[in-house]
Amino acid sequence: MRILPFIVSGLCTAGLVVVLNTQLPAGGSKTPRLGYFLSPQLGFWQNAEPADASFDGELKLAGMRGKADVYMDERLVPHIYADNDADAYYVQGYLHAKFRLWQMEFQTRVAAGRLSEILGEERLPIDRMFRRLGMVYGAEQTMQQAEKNPELKTAVDAYAEGVNEYIKSLKPEQLPFEYKLLDYQPEEWTSMKTYLFLMFMSYDLTGRGSVTDLQMTNAKNYFGYDDFNALFPNVQDSLDPIIPRGTGFMDPSVTPKAPKTVDSLYLNKSGVTNKSTAMLPEAPEKDNGSNNWVVAGTKTKSQRPILCNDPHLGLNLPSLWYEVQIQTPTHNTYGASFPGSPAVIIGFNDSIAWGVTNAGRDVIDYYNIEFKDSTMQEYRYNGEWKRAEHRKEVIKIKGKPDMEEDIAMTVFGPVMYDKAYSNASTEGKYLALRWTAHDPGNGLQTFYQLNRAKNYDDYLGAISKWSCPGQNFAFASKTGDIAVKQQGAFVARWNRQGDFILPGNDSSYQWQGMIPTEENPLLHNPARGFVSSANQQPVDSSYPYYIGAANAFPLYRGIIINRLLANMSNITPEDMQRLQMENYNVFAEMARPVLLKYLDEKALNADEKKYAGLLKNWNLRNDASEKGATVFRMVWDSLEAEVWGDEISKSKLPLPKPEAYTLLESLLRNGDFRFADNINTPDKKETIADDLLAAFHKAAGTLRKLEEKNQFEWVKFKDTRVNHLLKIPALSRLHLPIGGGEHIINATKETHGPSWRMIVQMTDEIEAYCVYPGGQSGNPGSKYYDTFVDNWATGKYYRILFLQKKETAAKNEHIKWHITFTNS
Repeated sequence: MRILPFIVSGLCTAGLVVVLNTQLPAGGSKTPRLGYFLSPQLGFWQNAEPADASFDGELKLAGMRGKADVYMDERLVPHIYADNDADAYYVQGYLHAKFRLWQMEFQTRVAAGRLSEILGEERLPIDRMFRRLGMVYGAEQTMQQAEKNPELKTAVDAYAEGVNEYIKSLKPEQLPFEYKLLDYQPEEWTSMKTYLFLMFMSYDLTGRGSVTDLQMTNAKNYFGYDDFNALFPNVQDSLDPIIPRGTGFMDPSVTPKAPKTVDSLYLNKSGVTNKSTAMLPEAPEKDNGSNNWVVAGTKTKSQRPILCNDPHLGLNLPSLWYEVQIQTPTHNTYGASFPGSPAVIIGFNDSIAWGVTNAGRDVIDYYNIEFKDSTMQEYRYNGEWKRAEHRKEVIKIKGKPDMEEDIAMTVFGPVMYDKAYSNASTEGKYLALRWTAHDPGNGLQTFYQLNRAKNYDDYLGAISKWSCPGQNFAFASKTGDIAVKQQGAFVARWNRQGDFILPGNDSSYQWQGMIPTEENPLLHNPARGFVSSANQQPVDSSYPYYIGAANAFPLYRGIIINRLLANMSNITPEDMQRLQMENYNVFAEMARPVLLKYLDEKALNADEKKYAGLLKNWNLRNDASEKGATVFRMVWDSLEAEVWGDEISKSKLPLPKPEAYTLLESLLRNGDFRFADNINTPDKKETIADDLLAAFHKAAGTLRKLEEKNQFEWVKFKDTRVNHLLKIPALSRLHLPIGGGEHIINATKETHGPSWRMIVQMTDEIEAYCVYPGGQSGNPGSKYYDTFVDNWATGKYYRILFLQKKETAAKNEHIKWHITFTNS
């Protein structure tokens, strides 16, 4: 059991606690009431699940309309066979709660800005941020819109009923471990919580724009527009876009026009303004993204399409995903579901398969608001004072009085920054947020329809409902169609609109329209025999709309995926498994010749020459045992610090670091790179060779220390781990033996990477494989808590058990348990 090491650690921390039923400060939160926590009858001991635990059961529940059979296989994956859709989602909600209750409720508390309620005032900054981002407001808007669809409302309501049925059945000793640890109780699940969770995913995949816009404004104001454009260019020389170069696009139906004041008031082309802006206390992971691709039957051994998907997100326990099969009279679907939401999110059915990657498009803008006075009752808009509405949101704080957030609402959206929520950079400023996630949406309808889709037209119809976050939906069908479409509610922007804080005193800088769905980038059955996306820019400059700042789009995974797929034929699912685990570093392939060109090896000492030799002889693979990968990473990082550090360190405000492609492509074009000169040494003009030599000296010092600590191999240097959501080491999986990294198809970093790997071959009898870094159970005391982690790390996959009929399931050798759900 994984729970015991944690308790030993916890008891050591508590020390000589002798007074039971008291709380002690620990880790920025509180320890549990120890008497309750250690009680043999009620405490953590009850969460220790026997290795031979049975999950059989006959449940008679008032919420069931008909009957459902659930066959649990040896991996604890449920195969749900229900008489109707409502019962299927009721059962899905029940099972999500049975195996993941604490996780799903905790994540919605994060989204709703309610952590202080259970963890104390230390979490207040996070809660205030999410309240002021309008997370609750956005969820309310989406739920109001979604509930106009009777089918979707029935599904979400039935799901909530199933969750609550399980919660009601819980005895005190059965509470999930984390409730006992943090000493609080689960509360009733509502449909609103599902929409809060989906809102959190919108934040996780688009919320970085709320930071980037502010940082980009700082950079523009600090460097001036011309230098800014050189440091953050919107052209990527090496781009291999999702839609191949040379593809024709229809004429735009929306033609946004920039205001006449754009150069002087917005872009500040007249010079450096050095005005200050804000920074968010938290931001989503920069590399939240994914890979997906589909190869046509013309390139596969089976002559049928193969779809592959691996979304890159934070690596956590319990896992973000829960594997499930759902069959009703309307559909038979298998894949990854979100605990907290009905339906399958990434997966396949009898006819089609789909997978998603993040589009990375800018759907968040800030507007500078001029209020009449500090009461924020009126603000200037189009030459008049316009009345502001106000939202009052109460934040409950454990052990402290409640706090009320007074959030002014404008035509743009909520005012995130004001006098009550500011820092030295934002003092006296009012910044309102415009975000597509605040608009009423039907995103869950997309997955409801994809679960039932039969063909290409059904796929297009389903994803047309999707608005935020923008996604690249890959598609394959048994009939041979393949496609990828970038879908979302995308703003029709003029050049650079929304890259910086926008003036908000009139309508001239407002959004002028959205790009019609039919004009979003689409690739269907291309002659090259494959489609792919890896979060790169979807199109080249021939696309008629501005898609946003290029630094939002990673470049190199797309290059290597397309290169390898183009050269493959007679492809099998096993080939695709190897491709998802591919560790070749195409960025290093491009960058190493530049480094060796400018490196003065004569100026290196013996140790440094050894590291230079490792760099030269490295096979350009970030495999676990490689040392050259560590040398390259340290040298490149040190070079970036030398080149950019002098400029960035002068600023008193947070600035973004230019992307890796900016430096590499500048050096590939011209070695006389003016930013190589150190502005702190006016009597000397440094060259890129000078910077590289200084960087190599510094990198060598770090590399020596890594050698001494036995942390030189890439796997030890990177040190991948899967953290428990509470960051408790004893409940996490540490020091995992996996290669990969940034710019690499196997995009596994320290705490971030492929959160679900799936491969689906669309043969008559679908052949599919999957693995994810977790387990089906959220209970740290269960052997199913982290079942899949080791196989995920070593690149081993599970053959998916996609059973067509419940009669087949009942006889399958891999089925271990059977649960029946009927009406009481």
